[in-house]
Amino acid sequence: MINGTTLRNAMISGANHIAKYRTSVDEMNIFPVPDGDTGTNMSMTMANAATELKKLDETAPGGLGEVARVAASGLLRGARGNSGVILSLLFRGFADGLKDKEEAGGEEIVEALGLGVDAAYKAVMKPTEGTILTVARVACEQGKAAAARDDDPVYVWEAITNGANEALEKTPELLPVLKKAGVVDAGGKGLCYILEGMLSVFRDGVVLQNEDADKNAPPDIRNDEFFRNAAAEFDADIRFTYCTEFIVGRNPSCKKDPDDLRGTLQKIGDCVVVVFDDEIIKVHVHTEQPNKALEAALNYGELLTVKIENMKEQHRRAKAENDAARAKAEKENLKPVSPEEPVGFVAVAAGDGLKSLFRDLGCTHVVSGGQTMNPSTEDIYAAVMATPAHVVMVLPNNKNITLAAEQVIPLVKDRKVMVLPTRTVPQGLSAMLAYDPDVNPETNAVKMMEAAGKVDTGTVTYAARDSEYGGHRIKEGDILGLVNGKLSFIERDVVHACSKMTRSMVSRATAFITIIYGKEITEEQANDAYTRIKTKISPDIEVTLVDGGQPINYFLVSVE
Repeated sequence: MINGTTLRNAMISGANHIAKYRTSVDEMNIFPVPDGDTGTNMSMTMANAATELKKLDETAPGGLGEVARVAASGLLRGARGNSGVILSLLFRGFADGLKDKEEAGGEEIVEALGLGVDAAYKAVMKPTEGTILTVARVACEQGKAAAARDDDPVYVWEAITNGANEALEKTPELLPVLKKAGVVDAGGKGLCYILEGMLSVFRDGVVLQNEDADKNAPPDIRNDEFFRNAAAEFDADIRFTYCTEFIVGRNPSCKKDPDDLRGTLQKIGDCVVVVFDDEIIKVHVHTEQPNKALEAALNYGELLTVKIENMKEQHRRAKAENDAARAKAEKENLKPVSPEEPVGFVAVAAGDGLKSLFRDLGCTHVVSGGQTMNPSTEDIYAAVMATPAHVVMVLPNNKNITLAAEQVIPLVKDRKVMVLPTRTVPQGLSAMLAYDPDVNPETNAVKMMEAAGKVDTGTVTYAARDSEYGGHRIKEGDILGLVNGKLSFIERDVVHACSKMTRSMVSRATAFITIIYGKEITEEQANDAYTRIKTKISPDIEVTLVDGGQPINYFLVSVE
């Protein structure tokens, strides 16, 4: 039988296991734009549940039903992105099925999981087979078949886990886009990791850990502070893409002077640091040709360790982390208030300029988030509760945030929450402009979504990885132009891409164009894009340039 203590440890083990592999799940994203965050969303969702479970007494956390309830509550409030929300729904149904139980056998466990699968399918307007939903459903079916043979919960959970992995392997046959990309469904893979982590506790009593890979480094490799500090002195001046670090075990028969290696590296890069003793040579260099740096090093001995990092991507991630930290600070400043006004608004956006735009249009609070940074249900809930209105309209402005926003509705008891499923920031802005204070909220919701539906959204971003998609061969760093989420073309210059994309979106019916430029775009580049577009289209079309300050996307273009 499974009791509360076992389930507590199993959920923590599952959280650790998905955290360990979240990067590999992120990389399964078939679309090359920097939005491959399925693993991160699922990991952060599970981490929130694990945090709540760790607050319980490890030896006596309560009955099975109570532990399942705590886990489900933590998952719901921490749910991020569609994958995180679906995960929370699976375990919410699981908790409902185990309510008031002290312990349960295999049949009761899988019946509870079935309630979660049903809830997840019902929450998705158009369920797509070949996704996490399929993996969960087939896993449950396999578990029920096993329970009919043997009620042992370990036997049943093994069948659930095996069923999930078998279903995962078949997802490319159900979704042609997965088959073409040569990957399985990312959300389904994440669920498999979680089920495997739980199985480790159910079967072996072992809580899997998310250990830092660096702890497994060979003990004879030195990591002296001098080398790190010396290399760090140069990192502020980035002229090359790849930060390359490696250690060479010196060949005793090699008489070459390591200082000669320094000279070679200075010809192909900068920020060169070479330190050595009788046994090793440690190197740090910024270069566009890390392969040549390694080839030169092999003349001195055997490579013991190699680390190559894309500094441009590191820079982008650092900015995203700063945005996340600022969002956390903003959330902590949100305090619940009593509803007083008739209607209030909460929007989701990233970038100071975009946040100011939404506030100017009447949003009481703007939750930090968007592409690659999906806010949790709890983040949106806090903003809703801090909005002093009897009716709060929420604009998620991203298709991957809508489900998380909708989970807020049943959590709020003292005011009505209406989620308007805006899919892009331009749609959200257009919806806010369409608001009419003289009509009721229900009528406004219809009018606002009608306005959002008339907006075409163009996005200029970059390729986060090499890929083949939609008949295009894409290389990491390529500039991508997307119209309403579909890849239209690949360019090398962001300004040209913005101009080309915008002109392709213009029709005889176009009356307004809004160009929103991001934090990576200079004012000079933005004005250049504005001028190119303005001179190539009808003078009757009104063109507005806005500093959005958004990360990830170089330009967002609204065409109405």
